[in-house]
This record gives sequence, C-alpha cells and structure tokens, in this order.
Amino acid sequence: MTTGIRPDETVDRFAAARQVADAVLFEGYVLYPYRASAAKNRLRWQFGVLVPPGWTAAGAEHSHQRTECLMEPKSGARLSAELRFLHAQRRTVQRRCADGEFETVDELELPDRVLVPWDEATEERLTLDAAVTELTGAGHTLPFTRPASEETEPVHDADGRLIGRLVRRRARIDGRIRLTASPLDGPYAALRLTATVENTGDWSPNGTADRTEALPHALIGAHLFLGLSAGRFLSLTDPPEWARTAVASCHNEHTWPVLAGEPGRADVVLSSPIILEDHPAIAPESPGALYDALEIDEILALRTAALTDQEKREARGTDPRAADVIALADTMPPEVLDRLHGAVRALREVTGPGPEAPGDQAPDVPGTRPDTPWWDPGGDRDVDPATDRITVDGRQVGAGSRVLLKPGRRRTDAQDLFLHGRAALVEAVLHDVDGGVHLAVTLEDDPGADIRREQGRFLYFQPDELAPLEDT
Repeated sequence: MTTGIRPDETVDRFAAARQVADAVLFEGYVLYPYRASAAKNRLRWQFGVLVPPGWTAAGAEHSHQRTECLMEPKSGARLSAELRFLHAQRRTVQRRCADGEFETVDELELPDRVLVPWDEATEERLTLDAAVTELTGAGHTLPFTRPASEETEPVHDADGRLIGRLVRRRARIDGRIRLTASPLDGPYAALRLTATVENTGDWSPNGTADRTEALPHALIGAHLFLGLSAGRFLSLTDPPEWARTAVASCHNEHTWPVLAGEPGRADVVLSSPIILEDHPAIAPESPGALYDALEIDEILALRTAALTDQEKREARGTDPRAADVIALADTMPPEVLDRLHGAVRALREVTGPGPEAPGDQAPDVPGTRPDTPWWDPGGDRDVDPATDRITVDGRQVGAGSRVLLKPGRRRTDAQDLFLHGRAALVEAVLHDVDGGVHLAVTLEDDPGADIRREQGRFLYFQPDELAPLEDT
C-alpha cells in the first residue's frame, strides 16, 4: 500500500470530475448576502459534516460515511482513493493598541472592507493507493491526523501602518479511511467495494457546547474519489441486469456514489454527501463559484450586484471567497448574465438527425414554415400566441385581455396563495404539443411588469384558473 497520488494516472483520472467535487466541497461555505452578520450565515456547512463520535449524541450530524458499490477490475488493477474535506479555522480580529499590544475587537475598519470574526476553512486531501487484490479480507486502513495550529496575519491601513492582525486557530482532527473488497456470489468477476470514512477524534462537548464549537473538530464537505487503473465501476442507478440484485443490497450511509468524469467512462466514482446523477457536470453557463447551498446562479448574481456599498464592504471583509463573489457580480458582462437565464438541453437530442418526431411535416406542406422544429409554435402558421384567442366563461380572451387569477387546487406552489384574486394582463395564448392551452400573464400592479415582458418571464395559467374582467 502507498499513501500518495500517482501523478501519471490518478491525477488525470480525477481531473475531469474535480470541478463537480469542488462544488460539493464548498456548497454552503458562505451564504448570500455573504456577510458574517447575516442570519443565514449562523448555520453554515450543511453537507458532509463528520463530527467526533462524542458529539453525535448531541447533534444531528454523524461521525462516519459508508460507500458501497460494485466494480469489475481487470487483472493487476489498482484502486486509488482520495478523501477531500474542509478544516474549519476560527478567525478573530485584533486591533493594535498605542502601547504596541493587541486587543480582540468585534470589527476592524479598512477602506474597502470591514474585518470581523469568522470561521474560514482550508482544504484537506488524503490519498490511498493499493492493488485491488490487497483489499480482500481485512483490507487497508489509513489513519490520519491534522494537528492543531495557530497563525497570524498583519493588517495595514491605506498608508501601510500596522493597525491590527487576524489570528487563525485550527483544532486537531483525527480520522480514518478504510477500504475492503469482497467477491460477489455467482459466475461474475465482480467485487463489492466498501469505503468507510470516520472521524475518530476524542473531542466531546463540554457542558452546553453547541454545533459551532464542534465544527473546528469536524470533517466538512467530506467526499471521496475512487478510481480504477483498469476495469470499471457499475452504476448504482442504471446497473446491468445481472447486477441489479447485488446493487440493491449495497449499503450506503450519509453519502451516495455516482460514476464521474466524462459520459461513457466508468473508471471513476465520486461518493458525495449531495445526491447526484451519474456523470454530473457544472452548467456551462455558470460564471463561477457562488457557494450558496445550491441556489440559482442568476438569482444570486442579481441580488449580489444589488447589495449596497456598505454591505459589499462587509462581505469583502467576511471571507476572501465572499470578496471574490462580490467582484464576480460587479464585473459580470450583460451577455454572461443573459446566459444564466435558463437553458434548454433535452430538446437538442430530438432535433438532430433521426426519425421524424411526432408532428413533423415536410417543408412544402401548407401551413408550416420550413426549417422549423416540430415543437416550435412558429412551425405552424395557424398558431400565433400574439393573436390567438380562446373562450373563457363565454368571453373571448387573448393578448391584451384583463383577467382575474384564481389558481386551481391542482397547483402546489405556495406563491399561488398570494396570486389568488389578483388582476392580470394576458400576454400570449400558448398551445402545447399535447393540445393543452396556457395563458401567459403579468400582474397589473407589478412594478416590474415591463422588465418581465421584455425578458419573456411570465406567469402561466390554464383557462379554468382565471376569469375575464368586465372591460375585456
């Protein structure tokens, strides 16, 4: 057994999945509005928190993760494992006194930021490499320790004078990785791989210690890479027929393994505390890391850009990564922001070469427009969202009609409670490919209606969910 990445193989094998793993590692690291004083940032780090065993009885977190999956290694194959997690470090702020000593304070003002106490984190990585044949029986166990430490960073004003310092303290972390493999019953040359990650620290709460005190002793955002030098892993969500029974018996705790890397590859598994699909990928439209627990990039970018100058100063002083988010939102070009406004991916698979989709018509058929996909309303001259009208309660309703909203019981969006009884303006009448009718509307008293109209961001209702108003 060796403990260390093999540069010629493992780094390249994991590289394709590293971006997704980074998102897992840092999700929830700092939450919008990216200020330490924000209520949301009082409860951070929701995913993959492995606490010392002495704390599990006091909180909701666990001390271990268990990954179990199936693999078909080839002769001479080696298994590489890489554990990644964040190690919290407590940052305090100190001001330099007239006598040269330092005192702890609640904040320290700088021209472009306000420094405050905060829990930062550093990335930790451990690796294990072993021949697959060595994993049967007792397997391999790798204990590890991250010692306690303390460091200081001087803080200077705009003139270069020392006015304070940041003190960062890290607590000791102890843990263990264990890998074992066992052959499956039957004629198949497959193995069941079990990988366990444990926090083995002896820290325990002292009296009324809360989660905040446990975090410096925890593995945060913990996740595991597994890689085969030769052979393949089997998908747990779409296994071959012969392996379905064995896959169903795999026991995973507080994590979920998926095939990672480019689609079509099966030599890498990412075991993540966030449930993912096989071959997960970061959306190509994403402009960068925003950290806020799986929120939508467009919403975060718009809200962050709208923060006041003082709020942005507080965010920059909260954490370097928060400062990067502020800079990203402030410098994002309009064309990049436009790309965040939704993307259609599934339709690309049915518009290329292949059998005609339902409703396809030859370009020379009357009533159609050439070179238009079958699902596009523009492909049928008989359909026009801007001029079509339908009958609702005996009245003709179309674009420009005023209606009263009355969302039906089949809708489950809590927002509908606030829309019931509101007056709206119909913007378009839309027909879907199944023959259904939907009306796009904007609220009459919405001050942002013009912006929504320009961007095509409407509310949608079916005919029985609205009623015509008198001046329709």
